Amino acid sequence: MTTTSSTSTTSTATSQLLTSLGAGSGIDFASLAENLAIAQFAAKTDRLSTQSETLDKQISTASTLKSSLLSLSSSLGDRVRDGDLSPQPVIANGSVASGKLSGTGRPTGTYTLEVSQLATNQTLASTPFAASTSTVGPGTLTLRFGTVAAGSFTEDTSHASVDITIPAGATLADTAAAINAANTGVSAYVANTSEGAKLVLKGQEGAANGFILQAAEDPANPGLSALAWEPTTGAASQLLTTSGDAAFKIDGLDMTSPSNAIEDAIPGVNLTLTGTNAGAATKLSFSDTSSAITTAMQDLTSALNEIVSQLSTAIDPQTGDLARDGGAQALRRTLSALGTTVIMPGAPEGTPRTFGDLGIAIQRDGTFTLDTARLSAALTANPQAVGAMFTNGLYGVYGSIDGIVRKATAATDPGSLGGSLARYTSQKTTVTSDQADLAAKQEALRTQLVSRFSVTDTQITASKSTLSFLQAQIAAWNKTSN
Repeated sequence: MTTTSSTSTTSTATSQLLTSLGAGSGIDFASLAENLAIAQFAAKTDRLSTQSETLDKQISTASTLKSSLLSLSSSLGDRVRDGDLSPQPVIANGSVASGKLSGTGRPTGTYTLEVSQLATNQTLASTPFAASTSTVGPGTLTLRFGTVAAGSFTEDTSHASVDITIPAGATLADTAAAINAANTGVSAYVANTSEGAKLVLKGQEGAANGFILQAAEDPANPGLSALAWEPTTGAASQLLTTSGDAAFKIDGLDMTSPSNAIEDAIPGVNLTLTGTNAGAATKLSFSDTSSAITTAMQDLTSALNEIVSQLSTAIDPQTGDLARDGGAQALRRTLSALGTTVIMPGAPEGTPRTFGDLGIAIQRDGTFTLDTARLSAALTANPQAVGAMFTNGLYGVYGSIDGIVRKATAATDPGSLGGSLARYTSQKTTVTSDQADLAAKQEALRTQLVSRFSVTDTQITASKSTLSFLQAQIAAWNKTSN
């Protein structure tokens, strides 16, 4: 049983005890035992209850602050990586390719792109079978990889061949499943064509990813060799497409790729080729993030002020749940210095280096304000330098905010908000355990008192019985004498 104050618990227990004792011979021993047990542990119960309530408030407030910090870092990171703060590639002829930042830098400028050939994958079809349920015969299929060109095959010895066992009774569909299960990079399916069911094999993109299919069948149960194909012996009509590399030009420079997905084709940009435009180069440029930067700085200022408001309430000397919390105080000091914090240590002299250079300023009450005129002037004078402050790296706006958040929420740092939260949570666990132990001790005392009072009750009952007998005898004697 827990109460909000020691006085109220003790007073109630004492009042009930006096009432029980004043009942004379009709004492309620069960209530008496319970009230005595409560009175015995009332002070400790109230102290633990107060500690538990205080810790609950501290945990809740610290958790809310931590959540706000993590939300700020996460949303800013999303905008920098893939959102409106990311200078996404813009390709004039969108049918030729699509682009996405690789995260290795912040590319600028314009480029030309000309695609003369897409990367292709080899597609091979077997001779027709009656149905997908037709059996193929047992044995071993072997995939060998290399270049298939001009009616010949040149094996790539660095790409190991793969043997696939086909059991007796296996169907065409079973064979396709066995090839897929081998995870060789060659996929298989059964196509029901007008000629019949055919096993179709598809390799990976790139000239070196061509393949041949060899078969070692059981002479006593032939049939598997019908699936084999090599350019020198197989029908040319079975080779539906050949594997090949992509061929393209960036700024007029010839390049090739075994895949249509090209990493860092331009420093900081991944391209996916989707079409050709030989002889008609298209322009690749990057979206302007200037207006997005202004909006983002306004949003950042608002988010920081929301956190400052929560923090001010939390550390209020009179009413704050974290009034004497070192982690919350450390966060407040960090935020107070944000305006002058250098976030681009390697920036050239005269270019933006701090939050203050982007218009962020702190006021006397600890809140932030954004000087939009100063931000606009920085964007006009040094658009590339300002843009470079919004990257997914160690430095810059996001990197600095993320660094502050990581430090403030680190559970392993006893001087951080995260360290305080971990400490409060541990203390709460201890208090909860102590409350359980105290409740067990209180119950043990109550049980012990009930046992003792049971003996007393028996004795009182016997005494009352004897008294009643004597009173009856005396009354009878008096009546006889009269």
